[in-house]
Amino acid sequence: MTRLIVWRHGNTDWNAVNRVQGQLDVPLNDLGREQAASAAPLLAALRPDAIVASDLRRAADTAAALVALTGLPVRTDPRLRERYYGRWQGLTMTEVAQRFPAEHARWRAGEQDPGCEVESLDELGKRVGTALQEAADGVPGGTIVVATHGGGARQGCGYLLGWDSTVLRAVGSLNNCHWTELRHDEVRGWQLRGHNVGLIAQGPGAGLDHPPPAAI
Repeated sequence: MTRLIVWRHGNTDWNAVNRVQGQLDVPLNDLGREQAASAAPLLAALRPDAIVASDLRRAADTAAALVALTGLPVRTDPRLRERYYGRWQGLTMTEVAQRFPAEHARWRAGEQDPGCEVESLDELGKRVGTALQEAADGVPGGTIVVATHGGGARQGCGYLLGWDSTVLRAVGSLNNCHWTELRHDEVRGWQLRGHNVGLIAQGPGAGLDHPPPAAI
């Protein structure tokens, strides 16, 4: 049975102020590095066979904490990047609501394509989900840890599970350095075995990698 651990990166300064990161390359802060170092032993205990990461620094540096314990190489894949948020990237969500009220309202309503050059949820799910499937195919029957981003993790896992956007809106967001566990067998396909798994303590300023869950 193949096991896929989809791991959200650690905290950043932009998480702490609810600023939209999207595909901008924002690094981990001190808290994020501490979170990665604390989570890595738990993941190392699962005896991973491979590590894959988004090429954005906050995910790649999170993966590096696990690499340091396991000695495994890490492969980066740009398809694992967070959702592209178009003209919203770099803005706080308060600024987004002020500058783009109509698009913000559509986004909060969960529309697939709110405008402002924001990547659609279907495109995000297919992009990340395809990368997750290929990572799993590379190590059949093994355990693969994938360091990625909150919104991308949700939609990518949903793509593998065959869940539509209505179901995914009811799935809670991943905390920083928490993960979703999927397992696959030839009879039942992909199954959800755990969600938002990780250390309980998050510390101050442990915000969202992507906009609030009502939008996703």
